[in-house]
Amino acid sequence: MSLARRLWNTLRPARVQRDIDRELSFHLAERVDQLRDEGLSKAEARRRARIQFGNPTLQRERTRDVDIAEWLDAGLRNVRYAVRSLVRTPGFTATVVLTLALGIGANTAVFSAMDAVLMRPLPFADADRLVRLSQVTEDAGSTNLAAARLRDWNRLTSTFEAITGHVVEDVSDTTAGVPERVRRATVLPRFLQVWGVTPVLGRGFTEVEHTLGGPSAVMISERFWRGHFNADRDVLTRAVRMGERSYSIVGVLPASFAFPDRDVDWWVPDWVNAPWTQARGFSSSTGIGRLKAGVTLEQARADLAVVQSQLGTQYPDTDRAIRPGIVPLKETVVGGARGSLWLLFGAVSVLLLIACTNIAALLLSRGARHEHDVTVRYALGASRASVVVQLLTEVAVLAVAGAAAGLVVAVGASAMFRALAPDLPRLDEVGIDARVLLYTMVSAVAVVLLCGLFPAVRTARSAGPSAGAGRAQVSAGHSLQWLLVGMQVALSVTLLAGAGLLIRSIEALSRVDPGFEGARVLTLRVSGSFGEERDYNRTVQRINRTLDAIAALPGVAAAATTTILPGIPDPNQAGGPVQSATATEFQLVEVRPTDAPPMIAEWRIVSPSYFDTLHIPITAGELCRRPDGAAGTTEVLVNRSFADRYLLGRSPIGLHLTGNSPDRIVGIVADAREKGIDRDAGPAVYSCFSAPTPFPWFLVRTSGDPLTVASAVRLKINELEPLRSVYDIAPLEQRIVDAYAQNRLRTIVLALFAVTALSLACLGVYGTLSYVVSLRRREVGLRVALGAMRSRIVSQFLLTVLRVVGLACAAGLAMSVAFGHALSGMLFGVSPSDPATLAGVVGIVLAVATLAALVPAARAVLAEPIRALREG
Repeated sequence: MSLARRLWNTLRPARVQRDIDRELSFHLAERVDQLRDEGLSKAEARRRARIQFGNPTLQRERTRDVDIAEWLDAGLRNVRYAVRSLVRTPGFTATVVLTLALGIGANTAVFSAMDAVLMRPLPFADADRLVRLSQVTEDAGSTNLAAARLRDWNRLTSTFEAITGHVVEDVSDTTAGVPERVRRATVLPRFLQVWGVTPVLGRGFTEVEHTLGGPSAVMISERFWRGHFNADRDVLTRAVRMGERSYSIVGVLPASFAFPDRDVDWWVPDWVNAPWTQARGFSSSTGIGRLKAGVTLEQARADLAVVQSQLGTQYPDTDRAIRPGIVPLKETVVGGARGSLWLLFGAVSVLLLIACTNIAALLLSRGARHEHDVTVRYALGASRASVVVQLLTEVAVLAVAGAAAGLVVAVGASAMFRALAPDLPRLDEVGIDARVLLYTMVSAVAVVLLCGLFPAVRTARSAGPSAGAGRAQVSAGHSLQWLLVGMQVALSVTLLAGAGLLIRSIEALSRVDPGFEGARVLTLRVSGSFGEERDYNRTVQRINRTLDAIAALPGVAAAATTTILPGIPDPNQAGGPVQSATATEFQLVEVRPTDAPPMIAEWRIVSPSYFDTLHIPITAGELCRRPDGAAGTTEVLVNRSFADRYLLGRSPIGLHLTGNSPDRIVGIVADAREKGIDRDAGPAVYSCFSAPTPFPWFLVRTSGDPLTVASAVRLKINELEPLRSVYDIAPLEQRIVDAYAQNRLRTIVLALFAVTALSLACLGVYGTLSYVVSLRRREVGLRVALGAMRSRIVSQFLLTVLRVVGLACAAGLAMSVAFGHALSGMLFGVSPSDPATLAGVVGIVLAVATLAALVPAARAVLAEPIRALREG
């Protein structure tokens, strides 16, 4: 019975049992026939045969044990022989193991990231039933929800178990006397029910605590409990101070509660009867809903659409133009990381395929050199199946060693992910666990099949009695090795082209003029809360006083406030609930042609000093004045795009816009790429107001390194506001760089994969040409002895290589065009089929392949002809 059949039977116990039963029955019947030939009756012969044969159950167990023992023994012999054979060729073994370590390790690292970010459900109970809710309008798109609207949806819906909402902000923890920034979420009722979480200590919020004037209560995170209260189980008798107010601790949420904003340490109840939670125009809450079991997204959307239609009839002024938006929560958490991770996974899969192709070529060359050994094994009685199994065992040993080394590579690659893209969602969940180990094992098995099966079968078939003469013959079979080399080159060209396009894209991005000067600008925030809106005149005076004090510091040239940092895409903004430029439709009070397009522009709220701080020039008119009260200003500025698109042919200065209020245009500023340096500047309207929220971003222009004045700014603010914390201090340039961390991750990792792929392809060129040269040593020596020019022989070898590499480059360019179109959404300032990039990639591949081929070709012609003829 062959080893493969035994293995199959071992994995199928019922089949093994039937085979053993048939074999035992055969021997028993044979003994019965012998006894009957001796003259015994049929019954007596059967009785004596059974007595002589013994206990059939015991015989079955012994037969099974012998069969399995032989199988294990044969397997161990194959492993020992494979290890000894590989130890005798350390160069080949090291090359294959390192190649596999790179291919499997990189593949495992990217899979671990994909598994954690994309494949695993969110760490909540029935996480697939959690959805993110928003309100959608034609003007503003998808935005946060008004708390009153959330409560109405929760009351009227029939497809949700519960709906809640929260607002996240930074406040000052003054429990210890010294203000310390802490992240707080103000939550609506049914918060714990929606998230499916139970406090490890204490309880959730009561109905009276969700009422204005009710007792102050707070739930804290397990992290805060351990860090600030030393995990004291009597913490429910303690309180924390938020500014000047004390909050009783009523619960501790478990460490496993992965609230979307992982920095939140405090949760406080929102007051359902407060003016701001009853105002249907105050859209600040992030809505989260839990679907009922069995309800689909389509059913929930249809249900909420009916509910909102009813609300539109009941509240026409605020709700008529609103429709509900529902997105699975996981999609909002994953964000734009999905495209990047799939790109990297595709790249590492190609890299692993290149590694397998390279190893298959090496194994073919190794098999050709060991045909004589295989012939000897045949002469000693080995079967073809046993030879194939032995050769596959060698590949399996290499694959196991490569997979083990690949795990080390995977750990290092995971650490690189964390360094290059710290904002990658769910990054803390990335690691090497049982699922990743299983994937690595499957990869190793796939490597054995992809790399080893064909070379093993080919070597077993080609070996024969005449194999010993192969050393003096030129094998016609090395065309297969060249085909494998061509595949490696084509795939490496594809990866190099993708990496080249991303590099060109980043280079083009670095040359963009954003329209503002981000150098030497410090950004920071000062803690505040929405509760301050009850006396907004005081808030405006506080922020204006802070701006004046910062601007008067030595080394500070100007200071300003804004709701949104310039040059950074909105999803990368962090801090408060108002974090996106609102697309608003404005109307011109003065006469405008009836067929003119609607005036839709970004509405940004900044302090008047914003333009001096960022060096955005005023091209016409003047700056608006700074208001001192909550009423704000009636003066606005528009950018050049707004003036050219909507007011071409007339001066905007002095005209009046109605959007949120009638405002007079007092100036025109130059265009700035405020929504991201990779996005063109669109029409924008700037309202001049220093305090758009109680906690705006502060921008501080310095005369030198912005971090050198950070301490002075912090001290000055603490002097003015001793109960407020200063946090999120960083240069604006660094924030812009960090906002494009995923671009950098994609580019760096893909470039590393591409360079590795090119190195493997060149190793394939080198190895294959070395093999071909070894087969033609005698021919080369004879030609040199007869006076042939060595340069001509080298050029012939190089032409062979360049012919293969050239055809492979052509195939690689065709794949690169398709790959480039897949990358088009990630590119900036460069075409997916950019001729310069593709030509540069082909030039690099041809040059490196030529160098890789030159070494074995030169070594062949420089060898002594007499020695080559003798060894041939």
